[in-house]
Amino acid sequence: MLLHHCASVLTLWISMAQVVSQEDRERTTALKDLLSRIDLDELMKKDEPPFTFPETLEEFEYAFNENGQLRHIRTGEPFVFNAREDLHRWNQKRYEALGEIITQYVYGLLETQCNMTRVYLPMDPAEGEPCSFIYVTEDALSNPSKLLVLIQGSGVVRAGQWARRLIINQDLNSGTQIPFITRAIQEGYGVMVLNPNENYLEIEKPDTASSPSGALDEQLEEPAEKKERKDDKEGSKKKEFYEKYRNPQKEAETERIPIRDNGSSEEHVLYVWDHFVSGAAAKNVFIVAHSYGGLSFVELMNQREAEVKHKVCAVALTDSAHNIWLQDTTKTTQDWMQQNCCNWVSSPEPLDTPLDSMLPDCPRVSAGTEKHELTSWMSLDSIFHFFNEVLEAQEYEESQETSSSVTTRSGSHKSKHQDL
Repeated sequence: MLLHHCASVLTLWISMAQVVSQEDRERTTALKDLLSRIDLDELMKKDEPPFTFPETLEEFEYAFNENGQLRHIRTGEPFVFNAREDLHRWNQKRYEALGEIITQYVYGLLETQCNMTRVYLPMDPAEGEPCSFIYVTEDALSNPSKLLVLIQGSGVVRAGQWARRLIINQDLNSGTQIPFITRAIQEGYGVMVLNPNENYLEIEKPDTASSPSGALDEQLEEPAEKKERKDDKEGSKKKEFYEKYRNPQKEAETERIPIRDNGSSEEHVLYVWDHFVSGAAAKNVFIVAHSYGGLSFVELMNQREAEVKHKVCAVALTDSAHNIWLQDTTKTTQDWMQQNCCNWVSSPEPLDTPLDSMLPDCPRVSAGTEKHELTSWMSLDSIFHFFNEVLEAQEYEESQETSSSVTTRSGSHKSKHQDL
């Protein structure tokens, strides 16, 4: 009897252990399933504050001081990216919101400090059509002597900027094109500031998912039996546990409407050339192109080689992203670049130190900095010296041709006089 009782107890323990083991396996499986479906980035978004940020520098409590440095109005401290710890996405959104304000601030400086005018592209827009724009000085198209064209790199930067990061963290001089513009105006250039990254109009998509009709359509599309099976499979407790961690702050979905004939940096540079630069009165056109702007210039040469050679006097590239092989440039283009271009690249060597050219296109010299975004600012004086040297050489050649022509004509007159 006792033996039978012990056997019954043992059987009960084994059954209980099997039940517990089964429950553990189910919990483990559910936990694995949960962990596989939880996106840690999404989890971190759960407790984010709303993406609602100030719309002016004053509301941000920042201002540019007399040295062009962005400082906090009350503390005098530089901009702090990590305004809130462990909220990287929110900090990034805040930084981007400040960047948009900086863009408008620089536009204001172009118009007030540099006396430049905004010209919209395309030149024949339909009503309501998205537009881009460039900035020009009053004499950009009429200056008979010199025209300077500025082309920035890719990314979030807009007209008048070399690097947003420099504007926010260093100063306006290093991050904007304003020093180039003011120097050019002082030296008698007309100036044209391109805007190669303003390629589309971004609009918010209507939120159909949260609308009653959208929810009803979704329910109608899914068969009832399938929905019941899915609910049974997930289980109500697991659903609640999972949903608790998957309710991050949603960003509005947007769509982009491209700007006609200006949908990329290359298209923009070509359009501005065809409609403005090619018809400008300037005898000598000079170009400064940074990073991807250099690639866009080389693409312009591929499309308008003869016109560029006839019109452009010299080109200063700063850490250019072009590649003559990948862009399939002609031998004549490469030869012209060798004679008329110079590329100031990031390097630990002192400013203007000649460097080995990796490709047979144009000479490379050091920009005096290892930071890509600083190459334009650091080489400013060298670039204008380069332009002036090219002009002096051109004027000398023209004077020699004129002298030779006068000598030839004098000899011709003398010969005719002797004959007479």
